[in-house]
Amino acid sequence: MAACDPDGTLAYPVETVQTHQAARRLPQLLTEYEPFEVIVGLPRTLAGDEGPAAAYVRAQVAPLIAATPAVGWRFSDERLTTVDAGRRLRSAGRDAKRQRAVIDQAAAVAILEQALATERATGAAPGEPA
Repeated sequence: MAACDPDGTLAYPVETVQTHQAARRLPQLLTEYEPFEVIVGLPRTLAGDEGPAAAYVRAQVAPLIAATPAVGWRFSDERLTTVDAGRRLRSAGRDAKRQRAVIDQAAAVAILEQALATERATGAAPGEPA
């Protein structure tokens, strides 16, 4: 998970939430950070299609969306963000292969940075509504 400053200028890592902890931990983080919008990385195929992984993400997020009607939820294409995050870590001298949690956080930051940059450049909300 990643968050940003109130102006949407700086994205930063928060924590890696494991799948088996998501139902408990994500509502806690939403309460703690009080976001007005949540960007969820949607794992599309390299061709841009939605496969089983994207369907799984949509199904996992649906209860959170229903439980937080005041929060705007959007899906953003996350293709290659993990690859990009691994490259960034390696260029910073980190051993990306042994640090999956750090890669996941760096990928979350990359997804959020991409969404913020899109919004700044176009003036439109990034991704697609959930």
